[in-house]
Amino acid sequence: MPCCKATYGGEPSRHGMLPARQAYGGEPSRHGMPCLQSNRMIALFDSGLGGLSVLREVRAQLPAHDLAYFADSAFCPYGPRSIEWVRERSLAIGLWLVERGARLLVVACNTASSAALESLRAALPIPVVGMEPGLKPAVAATRSGRIGVLATVGTLQSQRFAQLVARFGHKVQVIVQPCHGWVEQVEMADLASQQTQALVAQYVVPLVAQGIDTLVLGCTHYPFLRPLIEQAAGPGATLIDTGPAVARRVAQLARAHDITAGGGGLCAYTSGDPAVVAPAIERLLGMRIGVARAAL
Repeated sequence: MPCCKATYGGEPSRHGMLPARQAYGGEPSRHGMPCLQSNRMIALFDSGLGGLSVLREVRAQLPAHDLAYFADSAFCPYGPRSIEWVRERSLAIGLWLVERGARLLVVACNTASSAALESLRAALPIPVVGMEPGLKPAVAATRSGRIGVLATVGTLQSQRFAQLVARFGHKVQVIVQPCHGWVEQVEMADLASQQTQALVAQYVVPLVAQGIDTLVLGCTHYPFLRPLIEQAAGPGATLIDTGPAVARRVAQLARAHDITAGGGGLCAYTSGDPAVVAPAIERLLGMRIGVARAAL
């Protein structure tokens, strides 16, 4: 089949909610210091709330470990920002989390992983796990030889993604689709409105019409839109989400580095407004957790 060069699909526009079960995690301290035992904390960060899709997979693998989540909501989304800006911001967040006791860091953001993963690994004294679009499993799954990659502009234009396509995409056709507006919908926990359904369909339906049978969720926000993506793609499409594989890798590293179980604590920090972020986290995760403001 053609071609290792990625080609682009079309464009559209923006804006929706989900029921919440009630369960309660730990509350952060009033000074924004870690609410968890600092000698065994696993930390995750994202430009906003998309990384919660990875957190729930890590939680499933390590239910008794202490987890902290940093949502950089004041600067979300990262996709349109320069690689240099994302790299510097990611380093600042990584250092901030290490100073507060993180023993393992998960860059739960494809854009930040593309821009900053190597720099974070070089700068931080702890293991760092990143994200990348699941092109390899998509190549194994496709029957038509046509794969669609749904991601942000920042991920799709990165050198890291180009290398991924060159490595795994030479026997298939890879069509990439920036999904403008999807991140914003998830940030509002708007997962089921007519507006969100239309926005998802506007990007997915044309890809399926091109014969694509496998879709890669190349942004950690997108698993929250999975029901709508499946609806728009139809029953013949396979969706690839690397969150579960990343969580398994986190569990391996936790064992290898003797990061033991704690009390199963869970808390969050945000550079944005906790009064806005906390309800959105509750709707996305189906549980209420403490959220503290981080002046960063």
